[in-house]
Amino acid sequence: MAETLFEELKRYVGFGARDEQSLVGLHAIAHPHFPRIARVFYDRILEHEGARRALEGGESQVGHLRGTLQVWMDQLLRGPWDEAYFALRCRIGRMHVRISLPQHYMFGAMNVLRQELNAIIDSAYLNQPETLHGARAALGRILDLELAIMLHTYREDLLAQQARNERLATFGQLVGSIGHELRNPLGVIETSLYILRSRAGPVVDERTTKHLDRIGEQVGIANHIVSDLLDMIRDRPLQRQEVWLDEVWQEALKAVACPEGVTVKTEGLVSLPPVHGDAGQLRQVFVNLLENAVQALEESGGGVSLVGAVREPGQVELVLEDTGPGVSEVIRGRLFEPLMTTKARGIGLGLPLVRRILERHGGTITYAPRAGAGARFVMQLPSSPEEGPHATLPPAG
Repeated sequence: MAETLFEELKRYVGFGARDEQSLVGLHAIAHPHFPRIARVFYDRILEHEGARRALEGGESQVGHLRGTLQVWMDQLLRGPWDEAYFALRCRIGRMHVRISLPQHYMFGAMNVLRQELNAIIDSAYLNQPETLHGARAALGRILDLELAIMLHTYREDLLAQQARNERLATFGQLVGSIGHELRNPLGVIETSLYILRSRAGPVVDERTTKHLDRIGEQVGIANHIVSDLLDMIRDRPLQRQEVWLDEVWQEALKAVACPEGVTVKTEGLVSLPPVHGDAGQLRQVFVNLLENAVQALEESGGGVSLVGAVREPGQVELVLEDTGPGVSEVIRGRLFEPLMTTKARGIGLGLPLVRRILERHGGTITYAPRAGAGARFVMQLPSSPEEGPHATLPPAG
């Protein structure tokens, strides 16, 4: 069986079963010191302007992030150091890309933790030189492993983000030019359509009315596509206010027609705390995702679309899933790229726009296949302006 990346990294730094035993023993001794270490850690951060600016919310975030750091240290020393641990740690590097955190701060952060935890080791194992040596070695290896994971993930995501930005820049130049040019002929068609209808007289041929309506409908579709294209390349200012997601979801439901055989269910949204965001743009997120689900279910002969939600510390998590055919592995990696679509209808702007809106709100969206058939999208949003989704080890200087 092929060696996983995590196994390779552990082998590279020399992290093994003896180190795991040493860390578990150290956990029992170091755990009472975690709150103090977190205070020292963030006192150091606030001394440095550059590191402080990297935190969303500055000093107001520190209380929340101290708790996050204590959880991080608990996992660091307690394990288990398995693939789930690796996946969790990878989220840290990805978060650093999202908030544009320079990685040299991470080395300073690790040094603070290394010094504090080594001081505990030296004091606790003063008369046990062999145990002291083993604990120091294990701590060094696990912190080196942490850095290796963060830097690897950071590099992968940074390169992917750069490639995506280059594609979007080219896409934006094309769209900005074509979009504005298309507005003029569409406007002429709409004006001409209005004049034709106003001059049709009291008695209008049924076939003429049908074709005029079809022209109006198609012009509306074309205008909607142009609007979506332009929304992808411009930063519409967020009209931030307190938003209750259940109300936004209900508005989205009214905008999406569900054909016979398609059922939409909702769980948990009523109990969610408010988020601080733009209700109109968040409604667009729900509409786009729901339209995708309904179309997939309609094409597969019907089924159920479910949106569920849970409250987590500092954030809310929403899951929209359906019992349709799901998304093939071949295109999952490009699912949120503009113009990427496998549907007979649509040009592949819905999901890229969803991700753009959520990221501007400080949130994320990922695709996770359902058990069995179907698609599953997981969204996370900050539950208040003071608390963002920081599953990270924050910076230090």
